[in-house]
Amino acid sequence: MIISIIAAVAKNGVIGKANDLPWRLPDDMKYFMETTSGHHVIMGRKNYESLPPKFRPLPNRTNIVITRQQNFHADGCKVIHDLNEGVTLAKQNQEKELFIIGGAEIYQLALAQTDQLYLTEIDAEIVGDTYFPYWNKSEWKEISRKHHQADQKHNYAFDFVIYKRK
Repeated sequence: MIISIIAAVAKNGVIGKANDLPWRLPDDMKYFMETTSGHHVIMGRKNYESLPPKFRPLPNRTNIVITRQQNFHADGCKVIHDLNEGVTLAKQNQEKELFIIGGAEIYQLALAQTDQLYLTEIDAEIVGDTYFPYWNKSEWKEISRKHHQADQKHNYAFDFVIYKRK
């Protein structure tokens, strides 16, 4: 099973602000939905709670929420308390590619066992309070890049980039 991280990241590493996205990029949201659809996704509790209620759980996915809270309940989701528990669950369900969808603490936990990174690299320095963890680019090979210009719906240019661990 492939373990992948998917995230949108500004030039300065920002991925969030006040438990929300600090940008509006509809084509990135569409890319996220299409890429993760039909797969298991692991997210932290705060990330889950930041989703608009109409998108909880994320449709067409097996939603796995990781939390330290022993009594936490999320309708339509599997609640776990350890990342490896989520990885095991996905393997048992014959998942081909598991997606780690955030937030920062969950990305940090998963990075060492991640095979691929799906990063939307936003061509801007954006103010925020949550950052993608450090990753050593020399350990990864870029396997695809697709550019998206800024336009009426997107204030920033960005690239959809996939990296595979060497």
